[in-house]
Amino acid sequence: MPKQVILGAHFPGVNNTTVWSDPRSGSHIEFESFRRFAQTAERGRFDFLFLAEGLALREQRGHIHDLDVVGRPDTLPVLAALAGVTEHLGLVGTINATFNEPYELARQFATLDLLSQGRAGWNVVTSSDAFTGRNFRRGGYLPREHRYARAESQVTANRHLWDSWDQDAVVADRESGQFRTGRDGDFAYTSHFFDIHGTFNTPRPTQGHPVIFQAGDSDDGREFAARTADAIFTGHGSGDDGRAFYRDIKGRLARYGRDPEDLKILPAATFIVGSTDEEARRISDTVRRQQVSGQTAQLILERIWNRDLSGFDPDGPLPDIEPESHPGALVQGRVQHVKDPAAEVARLRQLAADKNLSLREVAIEISARQNFVGSPETIADTLIESVETGVSDGYILVPHITPGGLDDFVDHVVPILTQRGALRSEYAAGSTLRDNLALGGARSATAWEAGSAAGLAELAGHELAGHDLAGHDVTERRASA
Repeated sequence: MPKQVILGAHFPGVNNTTVWSDPRSGSHIEFESFRRFAQTAERGRFDFLFLAEGLALREQRGHIHDLDVVGRPDTLPVLAALAGVTEHLGLVGTINATFNEPYELARQFATLDLLSQGRAGWNVVTSSDAFTGRNFRRGGYLPREHRYARAESQVTANRHLWDSWDQDAVVADRESGQFRTGRDGDFAYTSHFFDIHGTFNTPRPTQGHPVIFQAGDSDDGREFAARTADAIFTGHGSGDDGRAFYRDIKGRLARYGRDPEDLKILPAATFIVGSTDEEARRISDTVRRQQVSGQTAQLILERIWNRDLSGFDPDGPLPDIEPESHPGALVQGRVQHVKDPAAEVARLRQLAADKNLSLREVAIEISARQNFVGSPETIADTLIESVETGVSDGYILVPHITPGGLDDFVDHVVPILTQRGALRSEYAAGSTLRDNLALGGARSATAWEAGSAAGLAELAGHELAGHDLAGHDVTERRASA
């Protein structure tokens, strides 16, 4: 019997995977699109639905970047509404740990978990981006090297708040007149970032703690995930690269007293289903050109050049100007992944020369592409092999069409996965998201802190002297009262 393939469904938004202008695409804002997408995922017995977040509208060349989806509804209200129209599907929302306060986030996620009867998950992301920060009272106040320290303190504070109520504290006994029993919700948590105390006013979440996801690929992000997360959302989804990432993350867990199965690795993946492999490849080529128009190609390469490339013909050669090595204000609100623009431009020029590619064709070559392309049988076989050979524990699928983009996968690939024993035939009665992901029960906040402190001490002593994680003061974290 093959391992179970974990499946998430990402309602796409701001990225060049989404083809919002395709006539088959529906609204990315109206609730009907979210409802249909979620119910399709549940029909396919997916583990969860995943929503990203954007706290500022992206700008490029000083204008709103409107080639991607612009203006999405807030994550948590959408997930709360979806809790009412689904029964089993996990509901995972991306919420920034930099600009929010623990008390409000703990209440919101506890409420979502209670409303959905144990289906809530939190994808923890961070930001040191002053462009985004200016939308908030504190502005862009957090130095980049401190963002994961605050995120860990944020998650720890939330866990203490969730722990402040016993699991069955609400008894509502009409005979005795007793509504609540056990601990009274008192909490106190102090760190470099927070100093909060009081009485938490929301009962303990159904799962004890909602499932914690993490998205981030730097060494700091990987270490943060190993200390803090139940699952990782990553881009390392295939072949040797995926296996190397998988081994690296799983290998970090022992330092924090965790087993490899305590953290699930879930890459983002796109797919194209055809009746045959050849038909799927033809569709994939068409979709790639839809995803990267000439204008989109210019904008993709501007993020590498750090210069305005609007005057260069998308169907002509790569720009003959050199990149700006010090990023300015050309791109705002987007993570910069290229550390050495000059080296990357040189690589792209060699790529264009080797394959005789135009500017647009280079952008297509280097930007996101379909991970799984083929007949239903080919895709099912590849998914199963990827999980069996340690590339991942499953995938978060990102269709290019919303909300109908999951239909082909659910109608044609899911039956094969089920037939081959790699996907459940039914949801287990009363199962939570934590159950479906085989994560076991929630550990207490103090247990997480003890594991984290032991691992950080090991890092400080042996591996990462001078590393910003080693600089994080573990004595800041104290158990709640």
